[in-house]
Amino acid sequence: MSRHAIFYACVAPLVLLSFVPRSQAQQHDREYWRGIVQHKYSIPDNESADALARELSTLLGSPDPELRDDLAYSILGTWIHRNLVSQNTLLSLTDEWRANLTSGIGERGTNSVLKRSFSALCLSESAKREAKAAFMGSQRYHSLMSEAIAYLQAELDLRGYDADLHWIHATAHTADLLGALADSPMLTKEEAASTLRAIAARLSTAPQVYTQGEQDRLAAAVVSVIRRKDFELAAFEPWLAALQNEDRDVWTKTSVASLARYQNHNYLLQALAVRLSLEPASPRSEQYRTEVLKVLADR
Repeated sequence: MSRHAIFYACVAPLVLLSFVPRSQAQQHDREYWRGIVQHKYSIPDNESADALARELSTLLGSPDPELRDDLAYSILGTWIHRNLVSQNTLLSLTDEWRANLTSGIGERGTNSVLKRSFSALCLSESAKREAKAAFMGSQRYHSLMSEAIAYLQAELDLRGYDADLHWIHATAHTADLLGALADSPMLTKEEAASTLRAIAARLSTAPQVYTQGEQDRLAAAVVSVIRRKDFELAAFEPWLAALQNEDRDVWTKTSVASLARYQNHNYLLQALAVRLSLEPASPRSEQYRTEVLKVLADR
């Protein structure tokens, strides 16, 4: 082989490597991310929060609970809250996480749920930022609202905490997302109604009683909807009545499914009553709480 051929054989791979995106050419290790958390989530010197956020996003589907939850989500959520991720990058990540909601949808008992669930959780952070300072734009916001409602009902993997994977919690994470979206002034009355219907449908179709606080997180989302000034009690009463009506035959046509539905409704209503009692005192919040207590008294 000639000297020229040897030179090009050695140099070509280096030239190609220079064009490989940093996220592929240099993945930071666990200790690097631990260091960021230990330093109170400060951005390391000579680093870009945007580039690091994109890399962290690739860890949201990791079966390693520390990488996925303690590091990736923890850092992303903190940086979004502190406005350290640029608007353009957050828009890009928001769209990436939206697409993740349907990745592997319909599977049960596989690890694909991790990316869906933790994308929903990261989207809740985007939605919190949106509620404080709008950046999504109307079309993206309403699309996300529709996708979150659809995902709540479509997710079949309802595991909460797993001994090996730790938190999976898709229902709770989606409840957080819906609650954050409900804090936006862009939420329409129809979207508010759709959110309540989706929450009721999720509880009605869950094949088991939730045991990891999911009903409470869903109750928090309900409160986010009904505390809005444009929400009316006339829309809340039929929703409560529908929950009660679904359980009317639970003691005469008892089944595993009907008992699970009944108990999930019970836990939601109890959490809702408590959360409404914690709202700033007002005739309006007291009226909502009274309606919930009336339903509970009849169960």
